[in-house]
Amino acid sequence: MNAMFRSLRIYNYRLWIVGALISNIGGWMQSTAQDWVVLTQLTDNNAAAMGVTMALQFTPPLLLVGLTGTVADRFDRRKLLMVTQSTLMLLAITVGILLLTHVMTLPLMWFFALCFGVANAFDAPARQTFVSDVVSRENASNAVALNSASFNMARLIGPAVGGFMIVLVGTGWVFIVNAVTFLAMLVVLWVMRADELVPTLRARGGARMADGFRYVAKRPDLLVVMGMVFLVAAFGMNFPIFASTMALEFGRNADGYGLLSSVLAIGSLAGALMAARRDRARMRVVMFAAGGFGVASLVSSMMPTYVLYATTLVFVGFCTVSMLTTANGYVQTTTDPVLRGRVLALYMGIMQGSTLIGAPTAGWVASEFGPRAAIQVGAVAGLAAFALGATWLALSGKLHRHESGGLRVQIDDTRVLRVIEDTEVDTRA
Repeated sequence: MNAMFRSLRIYNYRLWIVGALISNIGGWMQSTAQDWVVLTQLTDNNAAAMGVTMALQFTPPLLLVGLTGTVADRFDRRKLLMVTQSTLMLLAITVGILLLTHVMTLPLMWFFALCFGVANAFDAPARQTFVSDVVSRENASNAVALNSASFNMARLIGPAVGGFMIVLVGTGWVFIVNAVTFLAMLVVLWVMRADELVPTLRARGGARMADGFRYVAKRPDLLVVMGMVFLVAAFGMNFPIFASTMALEFGRNADGYGLLSSVLAIGSLAGALMAARRDRARMRVVMFAAGGFGVASLVSSMMPTYVLYATTLVFVGFCTVSMLTTANGYVQTTTDPVLRGRVLALYMGIMQGSTLIGAPTAGWVASEFGPRAAIQVGAVAGLAAFALGATWLALSGKLHRHESGGLRVQIDDTRVLRVIEDTEVDTRA
């Protein structure tokens, strides 16, 4: 148990985890409200419009990856997060006011979804890499996993609270409440002990995103991890579309949709805590979790009742977060610190930017063939991700026959791979 929560011994990390939990609860409340507004208030249950909203929100991390990673590596991440969190707070207040005054339209919501996406494109890599600034390298994997646990605890609470708030007071107030929760993160960043943060290593002169691309290109293990994450994120992680359309199919309202999101988070939280117990992030966990996601999603698409569908979401959430948390930890702990921001920006861009393809596809499939078919597309993507990982494992020579007669996987190395030495980083301005 102590090993699972060892990062909490650090003062700055304790502050960070509390601020992140409060802010993420508000974020999940807002996400639930935004999806419900588009699906039921601005359209007549149009899942395709909801897919466009998600695509607009998650496209900027991919399109701006050449800039956001460089910014995360070159500037003070704590100050950068203060700027991004303040921007997101102002956007939430604006959308809340537009909803409360009944002047919100679908094109306006799409515009603000794009604005949220741009702000999050800079926030996400800075937030992810800042965790490594708060703790030492030996605690980095644990800190990433606990960060994910905090995120999914918020996911457990936020959608349910957001769903009930929509029913009680309307969607506009949900955005206003989320704006208030950003203050928690801003206060935490302000009162942190700056002298206890881990010094950030930076490339001399300038920091170019091309160096990050070259680094990843020489790391086949990172390419495989990002490929698996892309497949599952693009076609399998469209949970707002899946859960909202399935809730409508079962005759449920916003509170029923919010409850499905919270049930999904039960498994997600369990997956994050399991990841926190591991001493390091392992590639094989990413691979098997992707396969488990495919199987669990396929089973969920066949459930005949709301309760049974909700039950299967626990397993879907467990596999999803086991894969993502382990992949994130693997990328962070095996990447050269000088390039960590740029590599993580690429990782986040692939994960979030994949929604540009996946969300409209899932929305169209759900509208034309029903939500169960859309979920099954995601299930196939999970199985394909497992096949990708297994193929790399077989071809890389990491699979060995043990002396006992069985097969033994030797796939992970705890050292930071200094591929940067071979990439000839140009540090000139």
